[in-house]
Amino acid sequence: MESLNRMAIELADEALEFADELAVVPQELSNGATAIDFGVEADGGIEAGLLLTELQTAGLATVQTRMDTVAGAPFPHVEVSTDQPGLSLLGSQKAGWELSHKGFEALGSGPARALVAEETEFQALDYADAFDLAVLSIETETMPRAGIAAHVADRTDVAPEAVYLPAYRTGSVAGSVSGAGRAAELAVFRLFELGYDPTDVLTASGSAPVPPVAGNEETAMGRVNDSVVYGGQVHLTVREDDDALENVASTAAVTYGDPFREIYEHVDWDLSDIDPAVFGPAQVTIDVRGGPTYKAGDVHETILADSFGLE
Repeated sequence: MESLNRMAIELADEALEFADELAVVPQELSNGATAIDFGVEADGGIEAGLLLTELQTAGLATVQTRMDTVAGAPFPHVEVSTDQPGLSLLGSQKAGWELSHKGFEALGSGPARALVAEETEFQALDYADAFDLAVLSIETETMPRAGIAAHVADRTDVAPEAVYLPAYRTGSVAGSVSGAGRAAELAVFRLFELGYDPTDVLTASGSAPVPPVAGNEETAMGRVNDSVVYGGQVHLTVREDDDALENVASTAAVTYGDPFREIYEHVDWDLSDIDPAVFGPAQVTIDVRGGPTYKAGDVHETILADSFGLE
């Protein structure tokens, strides 16, 4: 497999070339690293969000929108399809890098994680990247500075000027699009948590509504999760049959039945107190190649309408 970061850097270059059209703002940091504001202060719209999702999946997924409805109201939905679900979703898109450096707290996703390759997913995938450029997408309320870029450079063993940091708030158009684009990722990660070999997942397709941009990050986090766990629909094709295939759909509606903002508040924002079984897509179909087809879950539009503030 070609370097994930090499494929992603072409998309970062596209963002730089068409920054005005995408309403994103590139920033050269003092140590030569490049930060790209997709939605911290920048306006970045639907197209910026789609490109951000492509960056996060290292160019190994087809990302597009379609129009559909939520509780009878028209909403854009993000669709992500990939024939490399292990690498694109677990090895790249997953927000598996908890950035904590000198007071800066953020979540990192994207192919730079594969240059570090310390998460257990990479052992299961038998993959570690080697490249001289690193792309790390950062979910943050403030733009990363040179110190963060230097920290990423040190961890990925590249020069600071070789670091690219697309950044966005959860509460932004790009953040809403990116969040809705994680339905298939959640399904594959849920299977991995249940002990299923991610290399046996052959195809993954997911869809979820783009939530309205919230006025604060707490509400935005809730809406992005609601979009997937109450509105996400996923189809997987897998190689091997397994009992785990029946347990991928989210149990959030059964376990809690509330929008995620209320769930977070109930546990005082301690995610470790939330049943991990809720972190899956709302509805899943899984085809075992040459075997049975499983289906589970349902879309819960009443909860989505509450979360999205539909009146």
